[in-house]
Amino acid sequence: MPNPQPASPVILTINGGSSSIKFAVFESATPPKRLFSGQVERIGTPGARLITTRDGAPDTRPIEAATFSAAAQCVLGYLRERVDPSAIGGIGHRIVNGGVHLLEHKLLTEDLIAELRRLQPLDLSHLPREIALIDAFRTAFPTVPQLACFDTAFHRDLPHVAQLLAIPRKYLDAGVRRLGFHGLSYTYLMSRLAAVAGPEAADDRIILAHLGSGASMAAVYRGKPVDTTMSFTPTAGLVMGTRPGDIDPGLMVYLMKEEKLSADGLDKFISEQCGLLGVSGTTSDMRDLVNRRATDPRAADAFALFCYQAKKFIGALFTVLGGLDTLVFSGGIGENSAEARAGICEGLDCLGIEIDPQLNAAATSIISRKQSRVTVRVIPTDEEFTIAEAVWPFIQR
Repeated sequence: MPNPQPASPVILTINGGSSSIKFAVFESATPPKRLFSGQVERIGTPGARLITTRDGAPDTRPIEAATFSAAAQCVLGYLRERVDPSAIGGIGHRIVNGGVHLLEHKLLTEDLIAELRRLQPLDLSHLPREIALIDAFRTAFPTVPQLACFDTAFHRDLPHVAQLLAIPRKYLDAGVRRLGFHGLSYTYLMSRLAAVAGPEAADDRIILAHLGSGASMAAVYRGKPVDTTMSFTPTAGLVMGTRPGDIDPGLMVYLMKEEKLSADGLDKFISEQCGLLGVSGTTSDMRDLVNRRATDPRAADAFALFCYQAKKFIGALFTVLGGLDTLVFSGGIGENSAEARAGICEGLDCLGIEIDPQLNAAATSIISRKQSRVTVRVIPTDEEFTIAEAVWPFIQR
């Protein structure tokens, strides 16, 4: 039987990744109040599992999730046991790539879904799975309004020069440009920064570092993004778990010729076989790399490359901003790896970035030294909260 429901409607949030599905249930309020959350991870492997958290207590159970569709049905089954369908006021879906025209969160309609299907070639790692989740939840809850929340919307006001790519003008005129991603995370981090440090701090020169299996940074000034590391797709910029980040395009031509790679083969190569996994040869998990780097030179190389590239991008965004007031670490690595934070910040005292080893090890909210010109913060991100906050106005209507 479903659990007793709150007086106000609830909001479901759905966040589909390449090998996971995160979900959460919020009570409609200002701000939305999280009731419980969970995720299916390691989809497509024998180790697939459902992890749920309620009142701070985690519960883990093994499941059969050989396919993404099976994982989606598992999430639906879990939600049906705990949420009365009549209590659901709205559902929000994270959509990584909205292309160049979908610049704000939108109510899901047949026309919008058709547009998302047309955009699938832009992001084969995310959009097909996100559309599958939309289809599953619209079938399960056909009368509930559902909202598409776009990561790319945060970056819609990037300066023109930051959007430009050095490609023939006809492609630029057709809308091929730097889009930027992790926008739902950045929206949350900016709101949290304003809450914990004050509105003035949120108007300063800020670098937001969302570091996880997917990793990017954004430079923000006066609340607006001025540059970001990801580009037309989420494969650009920083070294990531299985993506290479910025890479010589001539190398791609070389590999296509030498390895006889098709377009699909090349996409699989740059999405699944590069990054930390490619350099280490064994793992894309930063925790494993940290534990092995003393005895495994390839793990040490992967860790060092990640920190080195992140350091370079901080320097680049510093110059775009004309200085720096706040550096925020977030994401799975940014929040949880003191070793990665230390490696990235080492030697950046020339930019006014000095972290305190003890504060960093404890992952306190501020990890910079008192004399540091730049305040360095650790802020856990919450994309689901951002989605719920976007859905709430639609319920009010």
